[in-house]
Amino acid sequence: MTGKPLVLVTGGAGFVGSHLVRQLASEQTVAVLEKPGANLSRLADLIEAGRVELRLADIRKQPETQKALEGCQEIYHLAANPRLWTYPKGDFLRVNYHGARHVIESALRQGARRVLHCSTESILTRARQAGSIGADQVVPPDEVVGPYCRSKHKAEVFALALGKKGHPVVVVNPTLPVGPGDPGSTPPGRLILDFCLGKRREVIAAEVNLVDVRDVATAMRLALGRAEPGRRYLLGGENFTIRELFCILAKITGLPGPRFTVPWPVAMLAAWVEETAADAYTRHEPAATLTGVLLARRRMSFEAGPSLSALGAKIRPAVESLRDAVMWLAGQGLIQLPANLAQTADIHA
Repeated sequence: MTGKPLVLVTGGAGFVGSHLVRQLASEQTVAVLEKPGANLSRLADLIEAGRVELRLADIRKQPETQKALEGCQEIYHLAANPRLWTYPKGDFLRVNYHGARHVIESALRQGARRVLHCSTESILTRARQAGSIGADQVVPPDEVVGPYCRSKHKAEVFALALGKKGHPVVVVNPTLPVGPGDPGSTPPGRLILDFCLGKRREVIAAEVNLVDVRDVATAMRLALGRAEPGRRYLLGGENFTIRELFCILAKITGLPGPRFTVPWPVAMLAAWVEETAADAYTRHEPAATLTGVLLARRRMSFEAGPSLSALGAKIRPAVESLRDAVMWLAGQGLIQLPANLAQTADIHA
């Protein structure tokens, strides 16, 4: 596979990004923009085989970003700080908003044919939500929760505005991606890993929407060609309560199911204590964050059917995705499964 890459993925070494890069690299050489010092283990074989051209740059710096995008005509912008807590807090705005602007503006400045901006479902929640959330959800800025969500909201507003003005910028909002290849690097991945390690048996009365990471990658490829600029496309799967999720994981793993439900005041207090300690002393990501608890108190049920139909995308059952995620963890030696399940633990990303 030769030729100068015309397609570039920012954040291509991440969980979603690496699946997208693998799909793209099966057909063409792909450029990946990652920050210096990034963990490239998910792409090591593709880089060694010459199917991925690695470009290192800090998207917070416009000149570096401009140079890294040279020659690429189709840009998938996935790079972001995806965590609900970081230190310092201003890093969310610098990476998720200003970094997004640098990527999108640089791509348009050099005449890119198409730019995809990856947003998030967490900016679509409202304090009072009656039904499921669709792609046409309107959320005032003052209802967006926490510094992570506010930074992503600003970036999405910017990208959508460009699309409405006629620029070739499209926006997709994945819900919570799950599947093989996540050692606990994302919030849902960490939840799955902690359950399988026996660290989490308590639940809160919250909802999640789970979508297979491989299907998200495929849907992004479809969106780059088919999505209408200026519109939001919701890439979601099935809605579950946390209790239902843990019960499914219990059936897959043979481990005990959820034990009790944590009252909201207790969850909020625990998040406040842990985040305060992280901000002031440890500088390590807390197990519970204020943003996470505040989001969990909101309606997190999504209806992605219209968006998926418009793109021609299909989503596999979440149980299949969760099973593949668990078996991948076992195959990597990160968890141990009962003997009667271990023989199926050789599924790899």
